[in-house]
Amino acid sequence: MPASFALISLGCAKNQVDSELMVGRLLAADFARTEPAQADVLIINTCAFIDPAKQEAIDTILEAARARKEGGAPAGQKIIVAGCLSQRYAAELADSLPEVDCFMGVDQVARVDELARACLSGSAPRICRNKVSTYLADYGEARYRLNAPHYAYIKIAEGCNHACAYCAIPRIRGRHRSRPLANVVREARAWVEQGVRELNLIAQDTTYFGMDKWVERAGKTSGVDSAKGESLAGLLRELNAIPGDFWIRVLYTHPAHWSRELIDTFAACDKVVKYVDIPLQHIADHILAEQRRMTDGDTIRRLIRDLRAAVPGIGIRTTFISGLPGETEEDHAELRDFIRAFRFERAGVFPYSKEEGTLAAKMPGQVHHATKKRRANELSMILAGLADEQGQSFIGQRLRVLVDAPGLARSAWDAPDVDACIHVDPALPVGQFAEVTIADAIAYELFAEGAAE
Repeated sequence: MPASFALISLGCAKNQVDSELMVGRLLAADFARTEPAQADVLIINTCAFIDPAKQEAIDTILEAARARKEGGAPAGQKIIVAGCLSQRYAAELADSLPEVDCFMGVDQVARVDELARACLSGSAPRICRNKVSTYLADYGEARYRLNAPHYAYIKIAEGCNHACAYCAIPRIRGRHRSRPLANVVREARAWVEQGVRELNLIAQDTTYFGMDKWVERAGKTSGVDSAKGESLAGLLRELNAIPGDFWIRVLYTHPAHWSRELIDTFAACDKVVKYVDIPLQHIADHILAEQRRMTDGDTIRRLIRDLRAAVPGIGIRTTFISGLPGETEEDHAELRDFIRAFRFERAGVFPYSKEEGTLAAKMPGQVHHATKKRRANELSMILAGLADEQGQSFIGQRLRVLVDAPGLARSAWDAPDVDACIHVDPALPVGQFAEVTIADAIAYELFAEGAAE
């Protein structure tokens, strides 16, 4: 009998792609996939972006160890902890979590089968990671998608060159490195040929795609003609030319790297959905400067206005961090007024999380946790009210949707797993586009004619 494995994937879509590559690698190496309660090897792919994500990862590890001890899993089950938590804290975790057989770093995705076999034979290193991450997945590596078959995530780059003061991702994932454009197009074409209806482009910063290669050639990221090199705009044009009926969705863009060319490309490409994810984090100039966001309030306001003018009906998703170090009540009020004025179609607010090893963790002016919570709650209430108004405005409209499951669909404004859903007629075929008329709404949640009561 082949050895069996199970994988638990935590965190974002970028982590999910790594999980899919690990599952594909293990299946190609003749491991059998099963449930955690039956697996010879259990792999937990973790996130370490903020404290709640770390806690979720630790809880999942402890739960797995408890199941093994109490008979809820094979007594000889091997536990491998992968992903960002393992990359960042392997040494500390090895001391505090003796239940784990191997901590593997983010660059060991392509070695997961080797490490799994080593665990089973008792020869695995306790810690296996590179100090600096350089791994970049290539098209053609074995991969097994973990979501519905009608949409796929395409990781177009890895790592990040930004030094946002509150974020530890560059320390975990390394410098930005873009995949070759032709390589990404080959992957996209293959998904479309397999019937995929939605391609979701992801990276730590999708707008930086190709710019790392400009830097290698010119030593700078500004004043370089993107027509002479690869760029997100160029990639979108290539993907838009692939034959077929499908959506292209762009996630994780950075406000500092939007160009007129990219805005015009969004407007011109009919397969690129009129939706974009731009985490803005704040609007007050001195907060943006201290957090090293490479932009200012006026630039952000101009970008949003330019996008709305060039792409009528665009849905803009964003996130804000409330209670950043040094944030005053005046800064909070400016952010509150900005949210009210620009009425983002999709938005979320998170209280600032003090992450060890980041510049912001050492900054003076740390905001009291109760104040952070109060400010975040106030902004969330405003966003909830705006969502309700937007939902009501859809009543009577006809929308094109992608059906995710019986009775559930998404519009162009809704990315998988992070945005809203539309309740539709359960008879509509899953994995296909449909035209529906909205009959009712509760905030972001819409109800089409024919939806189940």
